[in-house]
Order: sequence, then C-alpha cells, then structure tokens
Amino acid sequence: MDQPKIKTVGGNGSFEEVIAKASPEIQMLARAARELLAEVMPGITEVPWARQRIAGYGVGPKKMSEHFCYLAPFKNHLNFGFMYGAHLPDPENLLEGRGADLRHVKIRKLADLEQPALRQLVEEAARTLPKLQ
Repeated sequence: MDQPKIKTVGGNGSFEEVIAKASPEIQMLARAARELLAEVMPGITEVPWARQRIAGYGVGPKKMSEHFCYLAPFKNHLNFGFMYGAHLPDPENLLEGRGADLRHVKIRKLADLEQPALRQLVEEAARTLPKLQ
C-alpha cells in the first residue's frame, strides 16, 4: 500500500503506536481503513492517541468539532467510528451504537472495508460533518 496523504498533528504518539498492540490482521485492517480515509479526503488531519489506542480524523485537531471519524483497534475487530454517525443516512444498516451521536462499524475482514455502503458513509460524513449546525 502506498503511504496515504495524511497530516498528523497533536495527540500522544503515532498511528503505528495506536495499532502496535493489535494482531497483525487488525493492524492490516487499520492501515487499509486509514488509506480509505485518505482516498476520500486527501490531506485529512489525523490525531493519534497512542495511550487511548484510538486515532481521530477530520479537518483539524479538535476531536468533537473538527473530527468526523475515528479508528480504534480491538482484539477481534477494528471499530471504524463516526463522531456524528447517528445523524448519517445508513440504508444498509452498517452502523452500530446507541449514543446520542457516536456510531461505529465493526471491521473484521478486508471485505468489510470494501463495501460501497461504508465508503458512502465516509463520504457523507466527510462532506457534512464534523460539526452539525
């Protein structure tokens, strides 16, 4: 994979540190998800929080006002999260979660990242978010 076009700022570590404790399979999924984000929004801002094992993405470094999504590795899956996912159209019902705003898609295999519906969620989130008016 080519290096994605990502601007990393702030946080407490690097993307590689965020995913360092994950299995090789989850690390591969995280890198592919990061690449998808860079394809949808070239020059996207990334803020890696290694201690929290999460990386946020958006138009600037501020989590809730400038980020529209996040990646968080878990033992058996990668959470591909959306800061305001509860407000996104989701005709394929990919999004999980019950909070007022946050939703996520559990990514367990590369094919999950290749779903057109996931890319549509990312495109819509990048276009209309991060901050709802």
